[in-house]
Amino acid sequence: MSETVITAEPGSPYITISRDFDAPAALLLRAYTEPDLVAQWLGPRRLTMKVDHWDAHGYRYLHVDADGSEYAFRGVFHGTPSLEDGLVQTFEFEGAPGEIALERVRFEEKDGRTTVRSVSVGFSVEGRDAMIASGMEHGIRDSYDRLAELLAKL
Repeated sequence: MSETVITAEPGSPYITISRDFDAPAALLLRAYTEPDLVAQWLGPRRLTMKVDHWDAHGYRYLHVDADGSEYAFRGVFHGTPSLEDGLVQTFEFEGAPGEIALERVRFEEKDGRTTVRSVSVGFSVEGRDAMIASGMEHGIRDSYDRLAELLAKL
């Protein structure tokens, strides 16, 4: 399985994430933009994802744990996701209102394999550090492992 690389330089509000997948870029774009597919891979394995709404303008979803506790996230899509331009969106955990990140995801295909590169920037280094401290790194690694498993089935 490919390694997920997460970089968060000290003193910077940026987080970069990259991972290679054994799938074409078009399939990855679908997995990032079709809510029924997103719900199958986004988030830690221990949580269930429920999509509240998802359309061309934005989204809201909840991760639910075994005891029924919910963690809600929302954001706005900017532009039309495409293989050429990637995906641009905002991301906000409703438990930390106002700590909004802007994220760009790109899909780079070569010989049937695709590298997904994501760059996220928040308003402050402190906000970025709080996101990392919340367990985000575990959630990303779990999500990308689940995404690889989903891609193998599609």
